[in-house]
Amino acid sequence: MLKFYLEAAGYEVIDKGAHEYNESDDYPDFIIPVAEAVTGDAEAKGIIIGKSGEGEAICANKVRGIRAVVYYGHEPELLRLTRKDNDANVLSLASGFFLSNEDVKSAVKMWLETPFTNDERHVRRLAKIDQIK
Repeated sequence: MLKFYLEAAGYEVIDKGAHEYNESDDYPDFIIPVAEAVTGDAEAKGIIIGKSGEGEAICANKVRGIRAVVYYGHEPELLRLTRKDNDANVLSLASGFFLSNEDVKSAVKMWLETPFTNDERHVRRLAKIDQIK
């Protein structure tokens, strides 16, 4: 649903899978390629999906340059701030009973359309985070 929604909205979508259900799949096998595709491209954004979204965000955040955040469906303004103030570049959606398809569409649209402010204090803080090894 999300892939078709984004394509219809004019976004280029590169789907890193999974393309079918396999009980033995391990989410890092799908999350790391998404995170790696986002690094080095300031305009690129990644969207990852998991039951809680937490493990997926933790995994993505292991890749240098990734700022992944989790969204459960509460307080959309907090999600907006992840882009405005923190320049989050990966959105991890909690799919397991947390978000309806309409919630997902609304959240993703708002997240993708919210620009980073580039305020000096936020740029300074992100630079400090980028120095962490």
